[in-house]
This record gives sequence, structure tokens and C-alpha cells, in this order.
Amino acid sequence: MTTNTQQTQQNMNEEGILLAQVVQIIQSAGQRLKERYSAGARPRNAENLVAALDANDAASLDILRDALSAARPGAQWAEDEVEGGMLPAGEWWIVDPVEGNINHIHGMEDWSVTATLVRDNIPVLTAIYLPLSGQTYTAIRGHGAWLNGSRLHASVKTALNTALVATGQAKPGEGKETYRRIGQSVTAMLEAALVVRVSVPATSQLLHVAAGSMDAFWQFSNVRSGLVAGALLAAEAGAIVTDTHGRPWTLASDNFLASAPAVHADAVAVLCTIV
Repeated sequence: MTTNTQQTQQNMNEEGILLAQVVQIIQSAGQRLKERYSAGARPRNAENLVAALDANDAASLDILRDALSAARPGAQWAEDEVEGGMLPAGEWWIVDPVEGNINHIHGMEDWSVTATLVRDNIPVLTAIYLPLSGQTYTAIRGHGAWLNGSRLHASVKTALNTALVATGQAKPGEGKETYRRIGQSVTAMLEAALVVRVSVPATSQLLHVAAGSMDAFWQFSNVRSGLVAGALLAAEAGAIVTDTHGRPWTLASDNFLASAPAVHADAVAVLCTIV
């Protein structure tokens, strides 16, 4: 008869094996993107820009989709990377084939490949690969966050006025109300925190939160592919992950906050005023 402890250990072993497969898969996709990368890339116009974005996505997905589907045959595929909201019950792959694609095609270094397994709308396993640095971030729910095998820990800052914080837009064309909230929140945090960064993509900022090199990240968005990987990683590193009002974050949340534990309440106090 299998005990609860034995079942838990078996599940952990299975997830560890799956995570190793996922790491290999996203690293393969990342290497393909690295071959396509040029520090001198400069899109000439809108048509050129869109074509470059689409070509990158296609090159990465050509590896990711079949390989991840084979690694977890029962998992479904979340098709639209800029969609948000809850998914039907069961397991889903939420993937960003080029997180920070806009940076890649402009010759900047801040981009990655991410793959996250979500079970009944809860992120349970993630891997994030930065091809230019060779960094691989991983997390399994309940088992910590890791960078190339070293455990990650969120910041121990205790005061928001000493904090490095960040935000950014989730996608182009989000609308005036979202842009208003972003602007107001930046102004509010400029008054409350030490330094405010505004950058994309969200995952890159959340890697810093998980590593303790940044103290908070918030976003007025529920784009799944930009949040689930970093949300799991940050939470497993000890950060607090909620919405901007301090309520538990879910895929249905309209906004997002991940922060060092000791500055979370003060960050919420600032951001909850932005409506």
C-alpha cells in the first residue's frame, strides 16, 4: 500500500524528471533564437518589425510545441500568448516562445524562453532560459526556486524607501485606462520607493525579485504568459505574490504584485490607491 509520503516522493520524482525535459526543450529553442540574434538588429518600419517578431515566434514554437506536448501528453496548449484569465480545468502549457521578443529584434539582451505547466489554474512547474547569459531558472511548486542549481531567495529589505521596484506594460495597445494606471503608479512609487524601473518583459523583472536583487514588481495586466513563470519562481523564492490590493493572485486577477515580504504591505498601501 502506498503511503502519502511515498506518493508525495513519487510525484516529486516525476516532476523532477519532467522539469529536466522542459529545461532541455527550452534550451534548444533558446539556442535557435540565439542563432537568429544580432546585436546590430534594427527594425526599419512596422512591417519589418512585425515580420521579425512573427519569425522568432515561429522558430521557437517549431521546437517547443511538439516537444512539450510529447513530454506531457495530457496537457493542453494555451494558444494566445497575450491572453489572460482562467483556463478550463486540467493541465496546460503556458509558453512564451520569446519573452522579450521586442528586445531580441532590437539587438538588446533582455529576452528569454519560458515554459510553465499550470494545473487547474495553479502554476506548478516552470523553466526560464536566457540564451545569451546561459542562465536557467527553475521552480517546482513547494520545492524552491533555483538558478543553475543554486537556491534563490527574495530580498530581505524592510523599508520601501530603500527599495528598488519596477513595472512595465504587458503588451502594446492596452488602452488609455491601463496607461493611466501605469503612469499614476510610477509617480506614486517614485515618491515612496528609492528607485523605480520601467521595463519589459515582466519575466525579466520577476527573475530579479526571485533573486533578491529587486524588491518589488507590479503590473496592471493579466497576460498569462508574462506572469505565470515569474510568479511561481518569485513565490518559491519567498516573495509574496498578490494583486495590487494584497489579495491572493490568480489567473483571473486584473493586476499583479510580487515583492519582498517585509515591504509588501507598504507596496500594497501605495498601489491600492490606483484604481
